[in-house]
Amino acid sequence: MSHWETSGQSDEWYTPKYVFDALDCHFDLDVAAPFDGPLHVPCDGWFYDRGLERAWSGFVWMNPPFGGRNSLEPWLCKFFANGNGIALTPDRTSAPWWQMAFRHSDALLHVSKKIRFIRPDGSEGKSPSNGTTLFAVGEKATLALLNADVSGLGMYALPWQRKTWRAAA
Repeated sequence: MSHWETSGQSDEWYTPKYVFDALDCHFDLDVAAPFDGPLHVPCDGWFYDRGLERAWSGFVWMNPPFGGRNSLEPWLCKFFANGNGIALTPDRTSAPWWQMAFRHSDALLHVSKKIRFIRPDGSEGKSPSNGTTLFAVGEKATLALLNADVSGLGMYALPWQRKTWRAAA
């Protein structure tokens, strides 16, 4: 997860059910599920290993490993290249990768309270040091973030000027 938990102990974390209840949508693919698969993600399929190496398709849910500095960038690049889904990241607005994601998203949601992620044993993690952003790409994802805003999960926002994602040549 991040520095508020024991470093290196595990990358296996589950997004709490209330997040998906607020989104009120169904995903085709969870691209970064824990080893035992998604616990609360309403989806048809998932990858628990080598998610960056595999082909993504359809409406995706992405809660990637929150590893070291700039480790989210390759996940976000692949997410925006896929062009359809919702990505969960730490709310680090000054980070270059966060600003890139903001510019390429159709909408975002600043989650209004810090998400305490769920450990594989079912216990709730500690309170993180920062909040969470949900980035949307595509109409279905944008509507899901609007649902979450209406449900009280967070604050919905639109980028001033969206840039179309172009994969590196």
